[in-house]
Amino acid sequence: MLTLLPTLAAASFLVFLFIHLIPGDPAAILLGDAATPEAAAALSKELGLDEPLLKQYALWLGNVAQGDLGTSIFFQQPVLSVIGDGAETSILLAVMTMFWIIAFGVPVGVISAIRRGSWIDQISSGGAMLFASVPTFWLGLYLIHIFSVGLGWFPSSGFPSISDDGGLANLRYLLLPSLTLAAPNAALIIRLVRASMLDVSREDYVRTARAKGLHPARVAVRHVFRNALIAVAAAFGFTFAALVSEAVVTETVFSLPGIGRLVVQSILRRDYPVIQGVVLVVVVLYMAVNLLVDLAYASLDPRVSLN
Repeated sequence: MLTLLPTLAAASFLVFLFIHLIPGDPAAILLGDAATPEAAAALSKELGLDEPLLKQYALWLGNVAQGDLGTSIFFQQPVLSVIGDGAETSILLAVMTMFWIIAFGVPVGVISAIRRGSWIDQISSGGAMLFASVPTFWLGLYLIHIFSVGLGWFPSSGFPSISDDGGLANLRYLLLPSLTLAAPNAALIIRLVRASMLDVSREDYVRTARAKGLHPARVAVRHVFRNALIAVAAAFGFTFAALVSEAVVTETVFSLPGIGRLVVQSILRRDYPVIQGVVLVVVVLYMAVNLLVDLAYASLDPRVSLN
């Protein structure tokens, strides 16, 4: 927690610096091809883009400290409002994806570890490697082709807010995208759970539990699986954070109005305030997840103390 503010300050400075080094003038992009140098210069002055970089950064950082991430150059709306519009889609997509990852990845990984070397282990390990190597855009397009175009079971693109007509039924728009994202991530979790359980199963306390005559299922669940979760917990946390901020390809394939797609569009438009705001929010998200994972260690491992 003591590293929170210095890390945020360093991240914000690097992001601000790198973004302003991107070639292109936001004023010229806003005015279009017919923009004259005089009109672009006037708009840049109006937006404050003609000030020295350090002065721009100091002004922006002062506003951030007051909870103001600025105003979008393209949308002409507060950055927080623009991010909020895409946050619903990204968060719901990440939650649904995590559900599939946990529902499939953890049980298959546990079974694969318990039945190590069996045909079940071989099939699950091979399937995990296959799905981990399949590009998400390819998988997404094939899911659209089969379940949207062919069978007509699910929508192929877009996502109306759950506050619109339809309510929770609108979540069906996120089913195919969440499965697309879950496939490679669940494959990695399968491999991680399997490897972690096999490592824990070699510990002395596990041999002792088996020597006492405890039922194999009890040994696997209480002694092996619980301790293996310590390594897997961090993967869960950072996978969720990555799903919120990095699902650019999937959001593009399914035309979802999420955070990832917003960042790509903002970079193309040179919308500096939106890019800076999104990256700052993502940094905060990663740091919050890291803190929650550290706190989770204490509940998963009695040897870890928070005092």
